[in-house]
Amino acid sequence: MRLILTLAALFPMLAIAETAYVTDNLRLRLYDTADLTNVIETLVSGDQLEVLSRNRQTALVRLDDGRQGYVAAGYIVYDKPAKLIVAESQAETERLRAEIAELEAAFAEPQALVARLEQQTAELQASLDAAVARGDDLEARNQSLVDRQARYRYSLPYTWVFGALVICLAAGVFLGRWWVDQQSRRRHGGIRVY
Repeated sequence: MRLILTLAALFPMLAIAETAYVTDNLRLRLYDTADLTNVIETLVSGDQLEVLSRNRQTALVRLDDGRQGYVAAGYIVYDKPAKLIVAESQAETERLRAEIAELEAAFAEPQALVARLEQQTAELQASLDAAVARGDDLEARNQSLVDRQARYRYSLPYTWVFGALVICLAAGVFLGRWWVDQQSRRRHGGIRVY
């Protein structure tokens, strides 16, 4: 029972616990003398130094701006700290992202042109296919007309035959009537009897 009460009392503390990390930001003091008594500046992780001389406890260093001073030798490393490597990696990542964005922007216009050309090619291909189909249709119709012409080479069209028959019939009626009239007038002395 006591265990349960203890766990119940600790439960709220477990609920608010957070993950935390030890800082990697080291602060190193720069002194004006080798006895490390008078601080002239505070350096942070990643600051670049030139080591002029070094013993077991101290090192004489020169900063980028040319100032010199002493630091505790145990805190000097010759490999880049993780903070600098991460910062350089992030800067390189940002530079590469900017370069990728520039390249994407540079390729956007040609990609749009390629898309337009592909669309025009598809439209022209469809137009060509339609023209080829129409050409094939016209060729088939032409062949049909050539075959028909060969079949009816020595025959006349029905309209011509019908027209010629009508003309012949009309001419026969008028000529027959005229001839009958002439014969009747000749018999009757030039008088029309009918």
